Amino acid sequence: MMTRWPLFTSLLGMLILAATPAQAVVLTADIFRDAALRYASGQGVEQDSQRALRLYCIAALHGDAESAHQLGLMYTIGQPGVNADRSIAAGWFRHATANGDTRSGQLMKQLAGETPAPDPVCPVTQDNPDRETIKTWVRLLAPEYGIDPRLVFALITVESNFNPRALSPSNAHGLMQLMPSTARRFGVTDIWDPVQNISGGLSYLRWLMEYYSGKLRLVLSAYNAGEHAVDRYDKVPPYDETKRYVLRILVKYRKYIHPVDPLPITEAGYETVDVAGKKVVMLTPRNGDPE
Repeated sequence: MMTRWPLFTSLLGMLILAATPAQAVVLTADIFRDAALRYASGQGVEQDSQRALRLYCIAALHGDAESAHQLGLMYTIGQPGVNADRSIAAGWFRHATANGDTRSGQLMKQLAGETPAPDPVCPVTQDNPDRETIKTWVRLLAPEYGIDPRLVFALITVESNFNPRALSPSNAHGLMQLMPSTARRFGVTDIWDPVQNISGGLSYLRWLMEYYSGKLRLVLSAYNAGEHAVDRYDKVPPYDETKRYVLRILVKYRKYIHPVDPLPITEAGYETVDVAGKKVVMLTPRNGDPE
């Protein structure tokens, strides 16, 4: 069973913390659920059921029972661009019930006789996900952090070869080979949960993209050796392992600069701001949005 991410904030959530020059970006299930609701209802943004489904999916992958419930409702009755499928609906209601949503249990009774089926668009967390499932998660998650999924595929290939149970001699864990300190820094509560591991790695990559202005040689060097090593030399550190690491990923990705665009979540009526003069980034409603 997936572990629910901790609630860092109220419904609007925070993007959060860092005492270092760039801002850490931690997108919580609350943020994705709230944005999904906006797209589903057309609140402050053009109504888009497919975008809502994608955002509810991401929140549900992080253990959010309410989002799983909403997915069940969407598949029960259908939405523009989302075909009704009672078997998939039953699958989401079962998932929501397992995560503590009592309403979904009642709706499951109304779908008696339906065999719960997995959602091919949004496969839930498995103990040993196959490569295609992992790629599906990356395609869902990476764009929300402004990261090209192809770069993440290359990085995971080099880091763990898509093994969610990979453990390095230096104690790096999982698909994105997160160190425990990095996992804590970017809001990961279960380093072995593959979705949380991917999200934590994406949070770190986004931080590095901001810090190094999308220069991938520096971004990847820092992901491997730490930003302090890169800052010390002001270039790729003279470590053979790091130089080989950067080369292996760039050979696969074939680009040297990555754009650092605004987070897509800002399209849902949010913006990043400084608060009380502190280097903290929050998602807050724009002027005129309902509280």
